[in-house]
Amino acid sequence: MDGKIRAEIVNGESILGIEFGSTRIKGVLINGENMPIASGSYEWQNRFENEIWTYHIEDVWTGLQSCYQDLCRNVEEEYGVELSQIKAIGISGMMHGYMAFDKTGRLLVPFRTWRNTMTGQAAEELTELFSYNIPQRWSIAHLYQAILNEEPHVKDIAYLTTLAGYVHWKLTGEQVLGIGEASGMFPVDTVKKQFHTEMLDKFDEKIADKKYPWTIRQILPKVLLAGEEAGALTAKGAALLDPSGRLKAGIPMCPPESDAGTGMTATNSVAKCTGNVSAGTSIFAMIVLEKELDGVYPELDMVTTPAGELVAMVHCNNCTSDINGWAKLFREFTEAVGAKVDMDTLYTTLFAKALEGEADGGGLLSYCYLSGEHITGFDKGCPLFVRTPNSHFNLANFMRVNLMTTLGAIRMGMDILYEKENIRIDKIYGHGGFFKTPEVGQRLLAAAVKAPVSVMETAGEGGAWGIALLAAYRMRRGEEETLETFLRDRVYHTAKENTCDPTEKDVVGFEKFMRQYKNGLAVERAAVENLL
Repeated sequence: MDGKIRAEIVNGESILGIEFGSTRIKGVLINGENMPIASGSYEWQNRFENEIWTYHIEDVWTGLQSCYQDLCRNVEEEYGVELSQIKAIGISGMMHGYMAFDKTGRLLVPFRTWRNTMTGQAAEELTELFSYNIPQRWSIAHLYQAILNEEPHVKDIAYLTTLAGYVHWKLTGEQVLGIGEASGMFPVDTVKKQFHTEMLDKFDEKIADKKYPWTIRQILPKVLLAGEEAGALTAKGAALLDPSGRLKAGIPMCPPESDAGTGMTATNSVAKCTGNVSAGTSIFAMIVLEKELDGVYPELDMVTTPAGELVAMVHCNNCTSDINGWAKLFREFTEAVGAKVDMDTLYTTLFAKALEGEADGGGLLSYCYLSGEHITGFDKGCPLFVRTPNSHFNLANFMRVNLMTTLGAIRMGMDILYEKENIRIDKIYGHGGFFKTPEVGQRLLAAAVKAPVSVMETAGEGGAWGIALLAAYRMRRGEEETLETFLRDRVYHTAKENTCDPTEKDVVGFEKFMRQYKNGLAVERAAVENLL
């Protein structure tokens, strides 16, 4: 037992970050050196109900409480103390989506997550109106689509927010968002560090004939920068987080942020010309830009870091869900033959096998489209595996192609940045479950983006650690320290990382795979059109 860490916990010096991921709610407790000292988690899944991807609101609170209770149990087992005092808290969640509430705080329609691709008309019209790309996932696209659909709930909206914003609101009473999360609701002016004034005006003018009792400014959250005050845990909020009553109210909270923002923080990728790729249920690349892009591209989201710096985001809805499905199938087989293999060993074995495969996957082809994929033009998805009579069908090639295909759509988005905008990237950091097995995910991503890929020792802690760091920064903000400097000098100055450079063989193989990937999109489209 570490006596120093135990004393920090007892004295209320530890800091808590909680992130609502797509399959797991995770909490991470950090010490005064900003390093993780305990964690807790809760598994959950989205539901596809009435043609909408959603999570039940009850699951949000069950999951939050269960995650926190798991964290507390681990703290007590590891350090022999009850967790009752915390220095600061941060809440993060899946970016984008639609949560609309009336003046009583009632959720008007089921939570519509980032995964939904049902706002095509709205996204297209708003992109033209603003001359700024508005993806289907964005909150404003969901709102405008609801208006176009003449959904009756729209007139009753008093507040529109995201999952992280909702949880933060209920814990603190404050209707705020960090700028990175806010930039996925509505376009942000990166000079003024607020929602874009002219676009707000254009939106109100666009819907003026509807005569709603609200303006867009009135229903959006207040935008805050990393480090700014975002309220404190109320007594009611403390009871929501910890029904046992041990946790004390009054804890300062940082602005709620997106999983994209916490991913940048957790990989030290908030400086210009740095980037990161987060790969889990979904996959996205975040590249911090030196300047505005020359063009408007539907494949690219323009968002910000938690400090308000401009970021080009390549977001793809599908990544590891299909791989998880195959892993469960292999587990069923091992159980059927009487073998006992834990899931960690199974995943590690399957991922490592991919490196034994041919560089192009041996002519095999798969698509991991469990849902739609906007970059390749799909509103719906159908997981698909295809092989030809002369392809090389073995386990190594099978695993390699199923890993490479998770990078196919994001590669198409990255090509725009490289080929049309000539951006510079010094290094890309990887984090998320895709990179858990050493070397495998790194090596394939390096081949896909043709750049060095680094993974830090702490990459597995992910966004929960990232939002904990933002909460720690909130407590140091008075020292006039930038987020970039804070991370560089107080978090990553002793960080250990492993870097993988792209090899010529892997790059050539991935190029060959991408040609087949693009050609095979017609097969995927036929599956969607004829099977769904």
